[in-house]
Amino acid sequence: MRINKYIAASGICSRRKADVLVDQGKVSVNGQVLMEKGYEVKPGDRVEVEGRVLESSSKKYYYMVNKPVGYVTTVSDPEGRPTVMELVPDTGERLFPVGRLDINTSGLLIITNDGDLTNRLTHPSHELTKTYLARVEGIMGIKEAKMMEKGIRLKEFTTAPAKVKLIRHNKNSTLVKISIHEGKNRQVRRMFKAIGHPVMELERIAIGNINSRLPEGGCRKLNPNEVKYLKGTK
Repeated sequence: MRINKYIAASGICSRRKADVLVDQGKVSVNGQVLMEKGYEVKPGDRVEVEGRVLESSSKKYYYMVNKPVGYVTTVSDPEGRPTVMELVPDTGERLFPVGRLDINTSGLLIITNDGDLTNRLTHPSHELTKTYLARVEGIMGIKEAKMMEKGIRLKEFTTAPAKVKLIRHNKNSTLVKISIHEGKNRQVRRMFKAIGHPVMELERIAIGNINSRLPEGGCRKLNPNEVKYLKGTK
């Protein structure tokens, strides 16, 4: 198995990132720093990344969870807060969340040990749409929605055009459905804040055409068709 595929199969990162780790001299095989990205791992090889011994997992796991507010999207938390990993069964493998939802955001999250899938779902070049329901402060109108659809200038970048639908207005808030294919840190919250309508509640309801439809805190395995769709092989 090619070294980058072996590293990705261990759940550490994608194949692309594995190639970068080799270039940086952070990968060793049988005690020797690896210089060849095309190296084929042989039975009995001892592969280490930054001093950590890897074991390639041939079995892949794919879970969907409906993250509640108050959970952090990390494998562990030094502050002792609940993590999304507590929502999935113990497989005996090193699983990890794909991308992030901040502690105050709820909704759909994928958890897996497939590094290549992680790269596909998090890299903006693949343009996989993420859809959110946001309750925002104030009465948001069509003018503001069109601003988001054209792209919002934030501090360090201009967002790609979003798809926005005003669902309903309450006395002091607006429920909005927004779809984006980027995933920069707190992007949806920052977009709404930039147009004067800070987010009160935020939930991710879909990744591509995969919808959560799970109770809060719920978890289930992705079915084979969903996995194929996310991998772009269907």
